[in-house]
Amino acid sequence: MKLGILKTGRPPKPAIARFGTYPDMFVELLGEAAYSWRTYATDEGELPASPGECDAYLITGASAGVYDPLPWIGDAMDFLRAAKGKAALVGVCFGHQLMAQAFGGQVVKSPKGWGVGEQVYEVMTAEPWMDERPLRVRLPASHQDQVVEKPPGAEVLIASEFTPFAGLVWRDQRAISLQPHPEFDPAFAMSLIEHRRGDPYPDEQADAAIASYSGADDRARVGAWIGNFLAHATS
Repeated sequence: MKLGILKTGRPPKPAIARFGTYPDMFVELLGEAAYSWRTYATDEGELPASPGECDAYLITGASAGVYDPLPWIGDAMDFLRAAKGKAALVGVCFGHQLMAQAFGGQVVKSPKGWGVGEQVYEVMTAEPWMDERPLRVRLPASHQDQVVEKPPGAEVLIASEFTPFAGLVWRDQRAISLQPHPEFDPAFAMSLIEHRRGDPYPDEQADAAIASYSGADDRARVGAWIGNFLAHATS
């Protein structure tokens, strides 16, 4: 399977040498040998010439907001609309928001503030590519923007009180999206918190977020879900 990564942002420069880029993190999560990988620097204006270039596309996180007046964001939405139903799609964080906005939902800078640290989400619907373990997942989060209106045809996949539309599934369009970050190694997530300590995270919030990484999470489990979804959606 040829899997295209639409790179829409990058980690802080000091972190890249140790943790890699966002595409690197997804390759690590899903397995380098599992796919034929291609990265498109979408935040620099690069997109596939047509949806058929890859069997599936994964859209990464970013520091931008989907409402920002950046030309590449509109171009990326146009591409996703063209690709919907023609290639399997997976969006994470900004990618989740971009898909929701492109497909008729709404994303805003939430007045609730930042969701940061390990968060617990309820699984709202059991899909054939999921396992049968307890329907609750714990994953890293790092976002202030939120989907506040789901697009037509989407169903809620995972949810929390803080993030009611934390995951979406479009069954007939072979598309899923997640607000949390299964690709974030806890060490990277904690380094990102420290990078943002004081602005935008006050010390109390940063300390609580760091402490949340003391336990186990479901990154590998959800990574397997994504792999199973891609196999299911492209078979």
